[in-house]
Amino acid sequence: MSGPRTEYPYTAGRPVSVWTSLHYFNIYRLVVASVFLLAVAFYPRTSGLGSQSLTLFVWISLAYWLVAIFFYGALKRLRIAFNRLLTLQVAVDILAITLMMYASGGEKSGLAVMLLVVLAAAGLVGQGRLALFYAASATVAVLFEQTWRFLNFGADLADFVQAGILCIGFFATAVSARLLARRVIANEALARQRGIDLANQLSVSERVIRDMQDGMMVVAPDEAVRQWNPQAEMLLGVRAPARPDLASFSVALASLYRDYRKGAREQQLASLRVAGSGTLLRVRFVHAGESGDVLIYLEDMGRIQQQAQQIKLAALGRLTANIAHEIRNPLSAISHAAELLREEKRTEGQARLSRIINDNAQRLERLVRDVLELGRRDRMAQEPIRLDGFLESFLDELAMREETDRSVFAQRADADATLFFDRTHLNQVLWNLLSNALRYCSRMPGAVRIEVRESIPSGRVELHVIDDGAGVDEEACGNIFEPFFTTHSKGTGLGLYIARELCEANDASLEWVGNEPGAHFRIVGRSQQWREDRNEGNGQD
Repeated sequence: MSGPRTEYPYTAGRPVSVWTSLHYFNIYRLVVASVFLLAVAFYPRTSGLGSQSLTLFVWISLAYWLVAIFFYGALKRLRIAFNRLLTLQVAVDILAITLMMYASGGEKSGLAVMLLVVLAAAGLVGQGRLALFYAASATVAVLFEQTWRFLNFGADLADFVQAGILCIGFFATAVSARLLARRVIANEALARQRGIDLANQLSVSERVIRDMQDGMMVVAPDEAVRQWNPQAEMLLGVRAPARPDLASFSVALASLYRDYRKGAREQQLASLRVAGSGTLLRVRFVHAGESGDVLIYLEDMGRIQQQAQQIKLAALGRLTANIAHEIRNPLSAISHAAELLREEKRTEGQARLSRIINDNAQRLERLVRDVLELGRRDRMAQEPIRLDGFLESFLDELAMREETDRSVFAQRADADATLFFDRTHLNQVLWNLLSNALRYCSRMPGAVRIEVRESIPSGRVELHVIDDGAGVDEEACGNIFEPFFTTHSKGTGLGLYIARELCEANDASLEWVGNEPGAHFRIVGRSQQWREDRNEGNGQD
């Protein structure tokens, strides 16, 4: 906590610190004037002050004291430029001290030393400006006083030597104060700039820490948490109190922290399972410096594993896409040859072998087509799609291609429900989902239901695909979106994986909801209105 600060509403374009220095200079002037008054009030004869003219000294001291009070009280109210105000005050100081020096017998009284203090203070307060002018003014005043004394009282000429030496001291003090003031100005500017740079660096650091994907905490030796980011609260599943300790975030994490402090290592890795959510975290302790604080980094192992899986799948996708291009031409030749063999009149055994060749060639063709489709996930053109009309034409085409009755599919969608999606991608996603549903359903009327639910306030559009089959086996539910995982003898294992990838490419999600009793899948996307509102918000930013 800092103490009370003197504020000046009118700064005349100068830093507040300069006016604060002038404020202390006024306090010094008031103290000196008060000491002079008290000295002549209690020790009029023994103090040596006013030895030549006590009456003049008393009146000058009283006037100097009143002026000092005026300068001290009126500093906040005088709307005068800084240099003019300082020059006025220094002129009053030189005049008052010179007159009191005259009333006390000249420079031999020792009061001339007070002028050195005034010049040094003025040079520092004014930061070097006009310092030589003040020294020249003091020199003129002292020489005038000495000349007046010589003409009226017949003073010794040797006193002029002492006065000259004193005046040389005035200029030496002024020059020294100017040089020192220049250094003070440079240091003040450097400190101000470093303060700005430090404030900017702290602001950037706080923003970076707040936006980090990993959790971060700064913990003191007594386990008090000095700083943390919102991600730490989210990963640990807690809401921190006002002045938290580490145990208020996680008791297990506090135990790991104590173990780290006992080991006295520079850094250490550990694992932590969050109670409740079951999230596995990797905890990294790093010594923060001589303060004894420790940085704790919290990383979601699930996210790390997912990123590694995405990198692995991306590399696998590039490899399989290249392979698919290479095998597509010979595969087409095999399929064509198998068709030619079927047209010839062969024995039953040879015909069966031809069918086997043709069926497996078609399966490989589907696999190649799926792999190539996966490679085109990022090439899209999103547009608003009215789901009612789109589903109607899509289901007619699917029923014709699969040679099934149209009544197997039951459709329910609002006429105005609109999904922002790439049309080709949506066609592929629904084809994969509904082909699977058709494969496992009873093929009775309404066996496969397609429902569209739109939430206008949130901008969410949900498209549900539900069949009346046996549903997804509990042991397989965790792997149904994995590539090349299939429970069907003629499946490629890429249908659901490609469908989910295409949904993510369109800022949507595909998830398995459960069994009702058949499989229930849900696509969650955004409406056209939501996209327009977001674009307007970005434009306003």
